[in-house]
Amino acid sequence: MAQFIEFIGNHLLLATMWVATLVAIVLHQKKNSATAVTPQRAIMLINREEGVIVDVREKKDFDTGHIVDSINIPLAKIKQRATELKKHNQKPVVVVCKLGQHSGEAAKLLQESGHTEVYRLTGGLTEWKAQSLPLVQK
Repeated sequence: MAQFIEFIGNHLLLATMWVATLVAIVLHQKKNSATAVTPQRAIMLINREEGVIVDVREKKDFDTGHIVDSINIPLAKIKQRATELKKHNQKPVVVVCKLGQHSGEAAKLLQESGHTEVYRLTGGLTEWKAQSLPLVQK
């Protein structure tokens, strides 16, 4: 620990820039991402508020297993196909991907297209499976 403090003292500009970069990354992620929800909260949104699940994985991944009644719109096509979700504008939308890494980007695009209540599933479908929640498999 003493060496760490000595390093910071000797390289104050470098340490300051590192902290500033870290803060900028965190703020950028918060600004460009939707609110994260757990699988339990997602279930509550579906059951109590008629929430809609949008799965942004590719079709082949979607076919291996997906959440009941979810809509498959691959991330690459989310801008072009956002109009398919216009009828769900007033409902909460939960965006799901494999690990929860790409759903934030998709959620931001849906917010830009007019959806007011957009969430991303924490941990993605991997977390959903880990909690032994139901999936539709073809």
